[in-house]
Amino acid sequence: MKAEPASPSPVRKEFLVFGSPALEEAEIQEVVATLRSGWIGTGPRVARFEAEFGRYTGAPHALALNSCTAGLHLSLLAAGIGPGDEVIAPPFTFAATANSIIHTGATPVFVDVEERSQNIDPSRIERAITPRTRAILPVHFAGRPCDMDAILGLASRHGLRVIQDAAHASETTWRGRHVGSLGDAACFSFYVTKNVVTGEGGMVTTPHAAWAETIQMYGLHGLSKGAWRRYSDEGFVHYQVLFPGYKYNMTDMAAALGIHQLARVEANAEIRRSIWARYDRAFADLPCTLPAPEEAGTRHARHLYTLLVDTDRLRVTRDRVVEELKGEGIGTGIHFISLHLHPWYRDRFHFGPDDFPVSRRLSERTISLPLSARLKDQDVQDVIAAVRKVLLRHV
Repeated sequence: MKAEPASPSPVRKEFLVFGSPALEEAEIQEVVATLRSGWIGTGPRVARFEAEFGRYTGAPHALALNSCTAGLHLSLLAAGIGPGDEVIAPPFTFAATANSIIHTGATPVFVDVEERSQNIDPSRIERAITPRTRAILPVHFAGRPCDMDAILGLASRHGLRVIQDAAHASETTWRGRHVGSLGDAACFSFYVTKNVVTGEGGMVTTPHAAWAETIQMYGLHGLSKGAWRRYSDEGFVHYQVLFPGYKYNMTDMAAALGIHQLARVEANAEIRRSIWARYDRAFADLPCTLPAPEEAGTRHARHLYTLLVDTDRLRVTRDRVVEELKGEGIGTGIHFISLHLHPWYRDRFHFGPDDFPVSRRLSERTISLPLSARLKDQDVQDVIAAVRKVLLRHV
C-alpha cells in the first residue's frame, strides 16, 4: 500500500450527498407539462411509462406503482400467498423484502448469501424448502443478477413461484435476458437513489395476464376500472369494488420523471461503469475487498459500489470509517445490516447473531460509495482521495 501524507483539512468543503440523482431539463419540462395538463394523478404518462418499461425489459406486462415494496406485496398476493405459507428470501437485504412477505400473513424463511456475489446462495435453498414453501424471493443485490438458472430450476422441481426483488436491477440481465422477463414477477424501484428515478415509485413485470390484472386492480382500491379511465374523454364508467385493495398507484407527476430517466438509462449506465472502473483501480491496494467482477453472460446494473473494509487489518470498525468519511465531506451508505440482526426479526423468529454468518460478516464490513451518474470528475476524485486517506490512516 502506498502511504500518503495526511491532510488535517477535509477533502471537501461542500458535502457530497450519497445517491443524489441525475435529473436534466427534459424531466423538468415534462413535469411542467404535466402540471399544465391538469392531469397529475394516474393517467396517460403512467400508461406511457409502463409501455416503455415493458419494451425495455421484454416483459409482456408492466404495472407502475408507488414503490417496489407495493410491487412485492401485490405480486405475493397475486401468487395466492397468505397465512400459513412460507417464502424463501435472503436476510442480507432491505426490510421491504421481508416486510412484504409479513404483510401477506406468510412467513419469511431466510437463506444465507454467498460472500462473493452477496446474493442468495442457491446451494442452501433446497434444504430450506418445506411443505409450506410457496415461493422463492431472490434479491439482485447491488444490481448483480442472482443465479437464475439454479433458482428457476429449483422452483420448477418443487412447484414454487419465483418473485424477484429487482429494486437494484433496472438494467440487469442474466444469460442474455433482462431479469424483468424471468420468473413469475420482477419488482423494480425508482426511489430517488436508484438508477431510474421517479422520486418514489416502482414497477412490476410479469408474463401472467391474470397477475397483471390482479396487481392493477389491487393497487387502486380493488376497483374494476382505473381512475384515469373513469374520468377520461372515453366517458364516465361506474366502478365496482372487487377486492378491498390498496392505494399503491403511481402518479403522472412521477411518471413524467421516469419517462426521461428510462430514455437515458443506457447513457447513465456507461457513466457509472466508468466511475466503477476508476474506483477499482484506486482501491486495489487498500485493506478492503472490491466488488467481484461482472460474470460472463450477465449484466451488472452497477447500482451500488460496495467496499468490504478489512477490519482485521484496520485498527477501527466500519462505522468509524463511515464517520471519518463524513468528516471528509463524503456521504456513504450501508447496504445492508442483515435482517436477522434487527430487533423485530431477531425477537419474532428467535434468531441468533451467527444464524446467517455470511450476512453478518457483510453487515459488519460493507460501505457503499457514491456512484450516481450526476457525479463530476472532481467528485469521483474526492471520493477516492477520502477513502484512501481514511483507510491508510488506520492501517
